[in-house]
Amino acid sequence: MLDLMTSKGTKVTSVPKVSWQDKLRIVNDLMKEVSRQTDAQELVKIYSLGVRQMMPVDRMVSMSRRGLEAPWYKVTRFSGWTEEVNPWEQPERLPLLQGGVLGKWLYAATPEVITKLEVDPSDPGYEYLRDVEALVVMPQYENGEALNCTILMWEDADELPHADFPNILWQSNLFGRTTANLVLGKELGKAYNALERELRAVGEIQRSLLPSVLPAIPGLVLAARYETSQQAGGDYYDIFKLPGGRYGFLMADVSGHGTPAAVIMAVTHAIARTYAGVPDHPCQFLDHLNTKLVDYYTTSNGTFVTAFYGVYDPESREFRYACAGHNPPRLVRKDGSVEALDAVGGLPLGIMATQECAEAWVTLNPGDTLALYTDGIVEAQDKDNELFGTKRLDGCLSHSSSAGPEGAVKCVFKHVDQFTNGAAASDDRTLLIARAE
Repeated sequence: MLDLMTSKGTKVTSVPKVSWQDKLRIVNDLMKEVSRQTDAQELVKIYSLGVRQMMPVDRMVSMSRRGLEAPWYKVTRFSGWTEEVNPWEQPERLPLLQGGVLGKWLYAATPEVITKLEVDPSDPGYEYLRDVEALVVMPQYENGEALNCTILMWEDADELPHADFPNILWQSNLFGRTTANLVLGKELGKAYNALERELRAVGEIQRSLLPSVLPAIPGLVLAARYETSQQAGGDYYDIFKLPGGRYGFLMADVSGHGTPAAVIMAVTHAIARTYAGVPDHPCQFLDHLNTKLVDYYTTSNGTFVTAFYGVYDPESREFRYACAGHNPPRLVRKDGSVEALDAVGGLPLGIMATQECAEAWVTLNPGDTLALYTDGIVEAQDKDNELFGTKRLDGCLSHSSSAGPEGAVKCVFKHVDQFTNGAAASDDRTLLIARAE
């Protein structure tokens, strides 16, 4: 180290020049450490330390005009502060200034080198610039506009590394973009976590609308399983206790996925559960759902709901049903043969104000198994985009019919999972099985 005298008579200690080999080592170590950082504040501290190793300065100040109108700006960093301030988390602690030379340089948005600085003590930026002889102004750009600016300062103009200024400006802007991306990533992470919490809440509400306990129905054994492709989904099933010991079975699937589908699912649940009459006639019940959906909820957004509704009478073992664009349930007879309940069908709900509806019926004999499901099961795809399909579903249901409803449900979902090689579901999957005893 060499002791020199400045033109002002102030004794300073000169710093020996850093060799290119040392600079290379410093930059390499700096980049390693920068790559590990996830916090912008720590990143700035580490980067500033590395830069000072290669190019010592006496003072540094940074300003920002983000979100402010001219001539206002905030001082975001100053090497003379004795207490650390995080500009992203403590913006209220940042000095708010207007005008003066700092504001002039910030809003000029032009690199500048000053070797003989004179600042009036009344200037709002005087405390940051006092006792400084030379400086370099480095604007940092975002979308072509200089929103931030950093000023490096020296008490002795002879210390200015003029040849390094182009690289300093270049590095400063690259670092600014890195810091901005890190801050944006953190903000996106917070937003994503908040959204995840909201989606989980929506999913919990949705699942609360499904039957928490399946009813005990004379002559039937029931099992059901619901899996959503996201936190919330649009599948819906329900069982209604009707007069005369009968029960209504509803299976529905809202078009689309996620929260929008979950909302319409909740709406469908509310319409179904507030039906003024007794839902013992499948067509009348589906017509009611359709009318309400068309009148208030679906025509403006193109959403629709496929639905299947059937009424079972334990005394006669008759199952009377109607279908609105939904996958025909599978009926596995005691001998293992499979029938599709596709005798009737119509358009999905929520498309047209009036539509034709017809009913059909079957008898559930002891040993027969009825499976109501949504298309997320049969439309599950393998790596070659082949569909799971109804043949595989029928085979699984027929093979597992002796295992009872719970065994059949487990079998179907196990085979779907194996077929898709455990890939995440692209659609909600719901299966309701009733076995006649």
